Amino acid sequence: MKRHNFKKLQIWNDSMSIIDRTYKFTCSFPDFERFGLRTQMNRCSVSMASNISEGSSKRTDTHFAKYLDDSLGSAFEWETQLIVAYRQNYISEELFKELEKEINILQKKISKFIESLDI
Repeated sequence: MKRHNFKKLQIWNDSMSIIDRTYKFTCSFPDFERFGLRTQMNRCSVSMASNISEGSSKRTDTHFAKYLDDSLGSAFEWETQLIVAYRQNYISEELFKELEKEINILQKKISKFIESLDI
């Protein structure tokens, strides 16, 4: 297996964009969410990119795929948290739809990348 440079992977760059956006919009959440949904969404977004980068250091595609699976799981977890934020009126419908589209695209890209590996 050829090791991947995570910084050149589109899925890593897309997940970094989600991190930036997440930190930006979660600061407007109510103060009582400081250690709740705000923290959870921030950590979850970081988990997506972190698992991609950590997995890229593994010696086999099988091991890399496990980390990509974890990243994909975090992407679905983050989508659920996005829905919660919208249902609690912490974000606008416009932002919700935009971010939902973005996370769905990332989920598909990660899934396709996993399928492309030699496992």
